[in-house]
Amino acid sequence: MSVDEFTKLTEALTKLLSVLVWPALLAFVLVRFGPALKEFFSSLGEFTFKGGGFEATAKRKQAEAAAALVAASVARPDANRTPGSAARDAKEAAAVVAESVNARVIRRASEATALWVDDRPSNNIFERQSLEALGVSFVLATSTDEALDRLAKQKFDVIISDMGRPPDSRAGYTLLEKLRASGNQTPFVIYAGSNAPEHKAEARSRGALGCTNRASELFEYVLAALNRVG
Repeated sequence: MSVDEFTKLTEALTKLLSVLVWPALLAFVLVRFGPALKEFFSSLGEFTFKGGGFEATAKRKQAEAAAALVAASVARPDANRTPGSAARDAKEAAAVVAESVNARVIRRASEATALWVDDRPSNNIFERQSLEALGVSFVLATSTDEALDRLAKQKFDVIISDMGRPPDSRAGYTLLEKLRASGNQTPFVIYAGSNAPEHKAEARSRGALGCTNRASELFEYVLAALNRVG
């Protein structure tokens, strides 16, 4: 790393540290993925912290969301991950936040509640934190029955579901079918292990907003859902 690159990286880290509410998250990203994330931190230079009031708050939320989303992007299991692909995923995560998050999005997110259905919710901590940084509230369910019970008692702006939950290998679709059969049209996103075109097409044909295994794309789907129902 050149002196100039090191200087830019240090400046970006200083800006991030000044607004980040999760220092442990930053430490995780730096220790485990530091070499691959140089481009990510450089891209945070897009976030300016001039001014005060809501503008400064919005910029802080952008930085928090970006830090969590890049952690989600590079921490998700991938047997084919390399330092180069991790850097690309990190850069993509930063770009998604920079391009999609603004004051209007933050205002809408602060009013939103999402239902996340996954039998292993600890696998999605960083993904949730990226959206919580914008103000989205989450209710968690670990089974289809629990999700249906929560849906009977509360209205949600978006539903995120994994696919397989023992003993049902297609539990995501089971939940989606039950919802649509009951007339519930809440935007529904499948967050599972596949990003194959045929699986995306099947999800849409069944009434889902989308299907992905990429944290950045999930982030975009959720914001699109909030924009749709807002």
